[in-house]
Amino acid sequence: MKKTRKPRKPKNISQKDWDSVDVPELSAEELRRMRPAREVTPEIVEAYLRTRSTRPETNKMPISIRLSRDVLEHFKSTGAGWQTRLDHALRLLIGK
Repeated sequence: MKKTRKPRKPKNISQKDWDSVDVPELSAEELRRMRPAREVTPEIVEAYLRTRSTRPETNKMPISIRLSRDVLEHFKSTGAGWQTRLDHALRLLIGK
């Protein structure tokens, strides 16, 4: 029998709340009766997929570029969105 790993408690949940939840394993019958969400609620799945697949129009293109280590470390150290900030800095250089 395969040993299952006990899930770790997230830091934002109190131990009391974590201990109060009991989620039993699904039975073979429950697993047999399960159906994909697309079959059960296709309208919800389609709405979700529409929101996930729509991206704003952009004129940006994916590229590969070699940068100096210190330049890359500087922009990455500013956190999420560093590529957008790098793009902005380059646009300032060309006057746009």
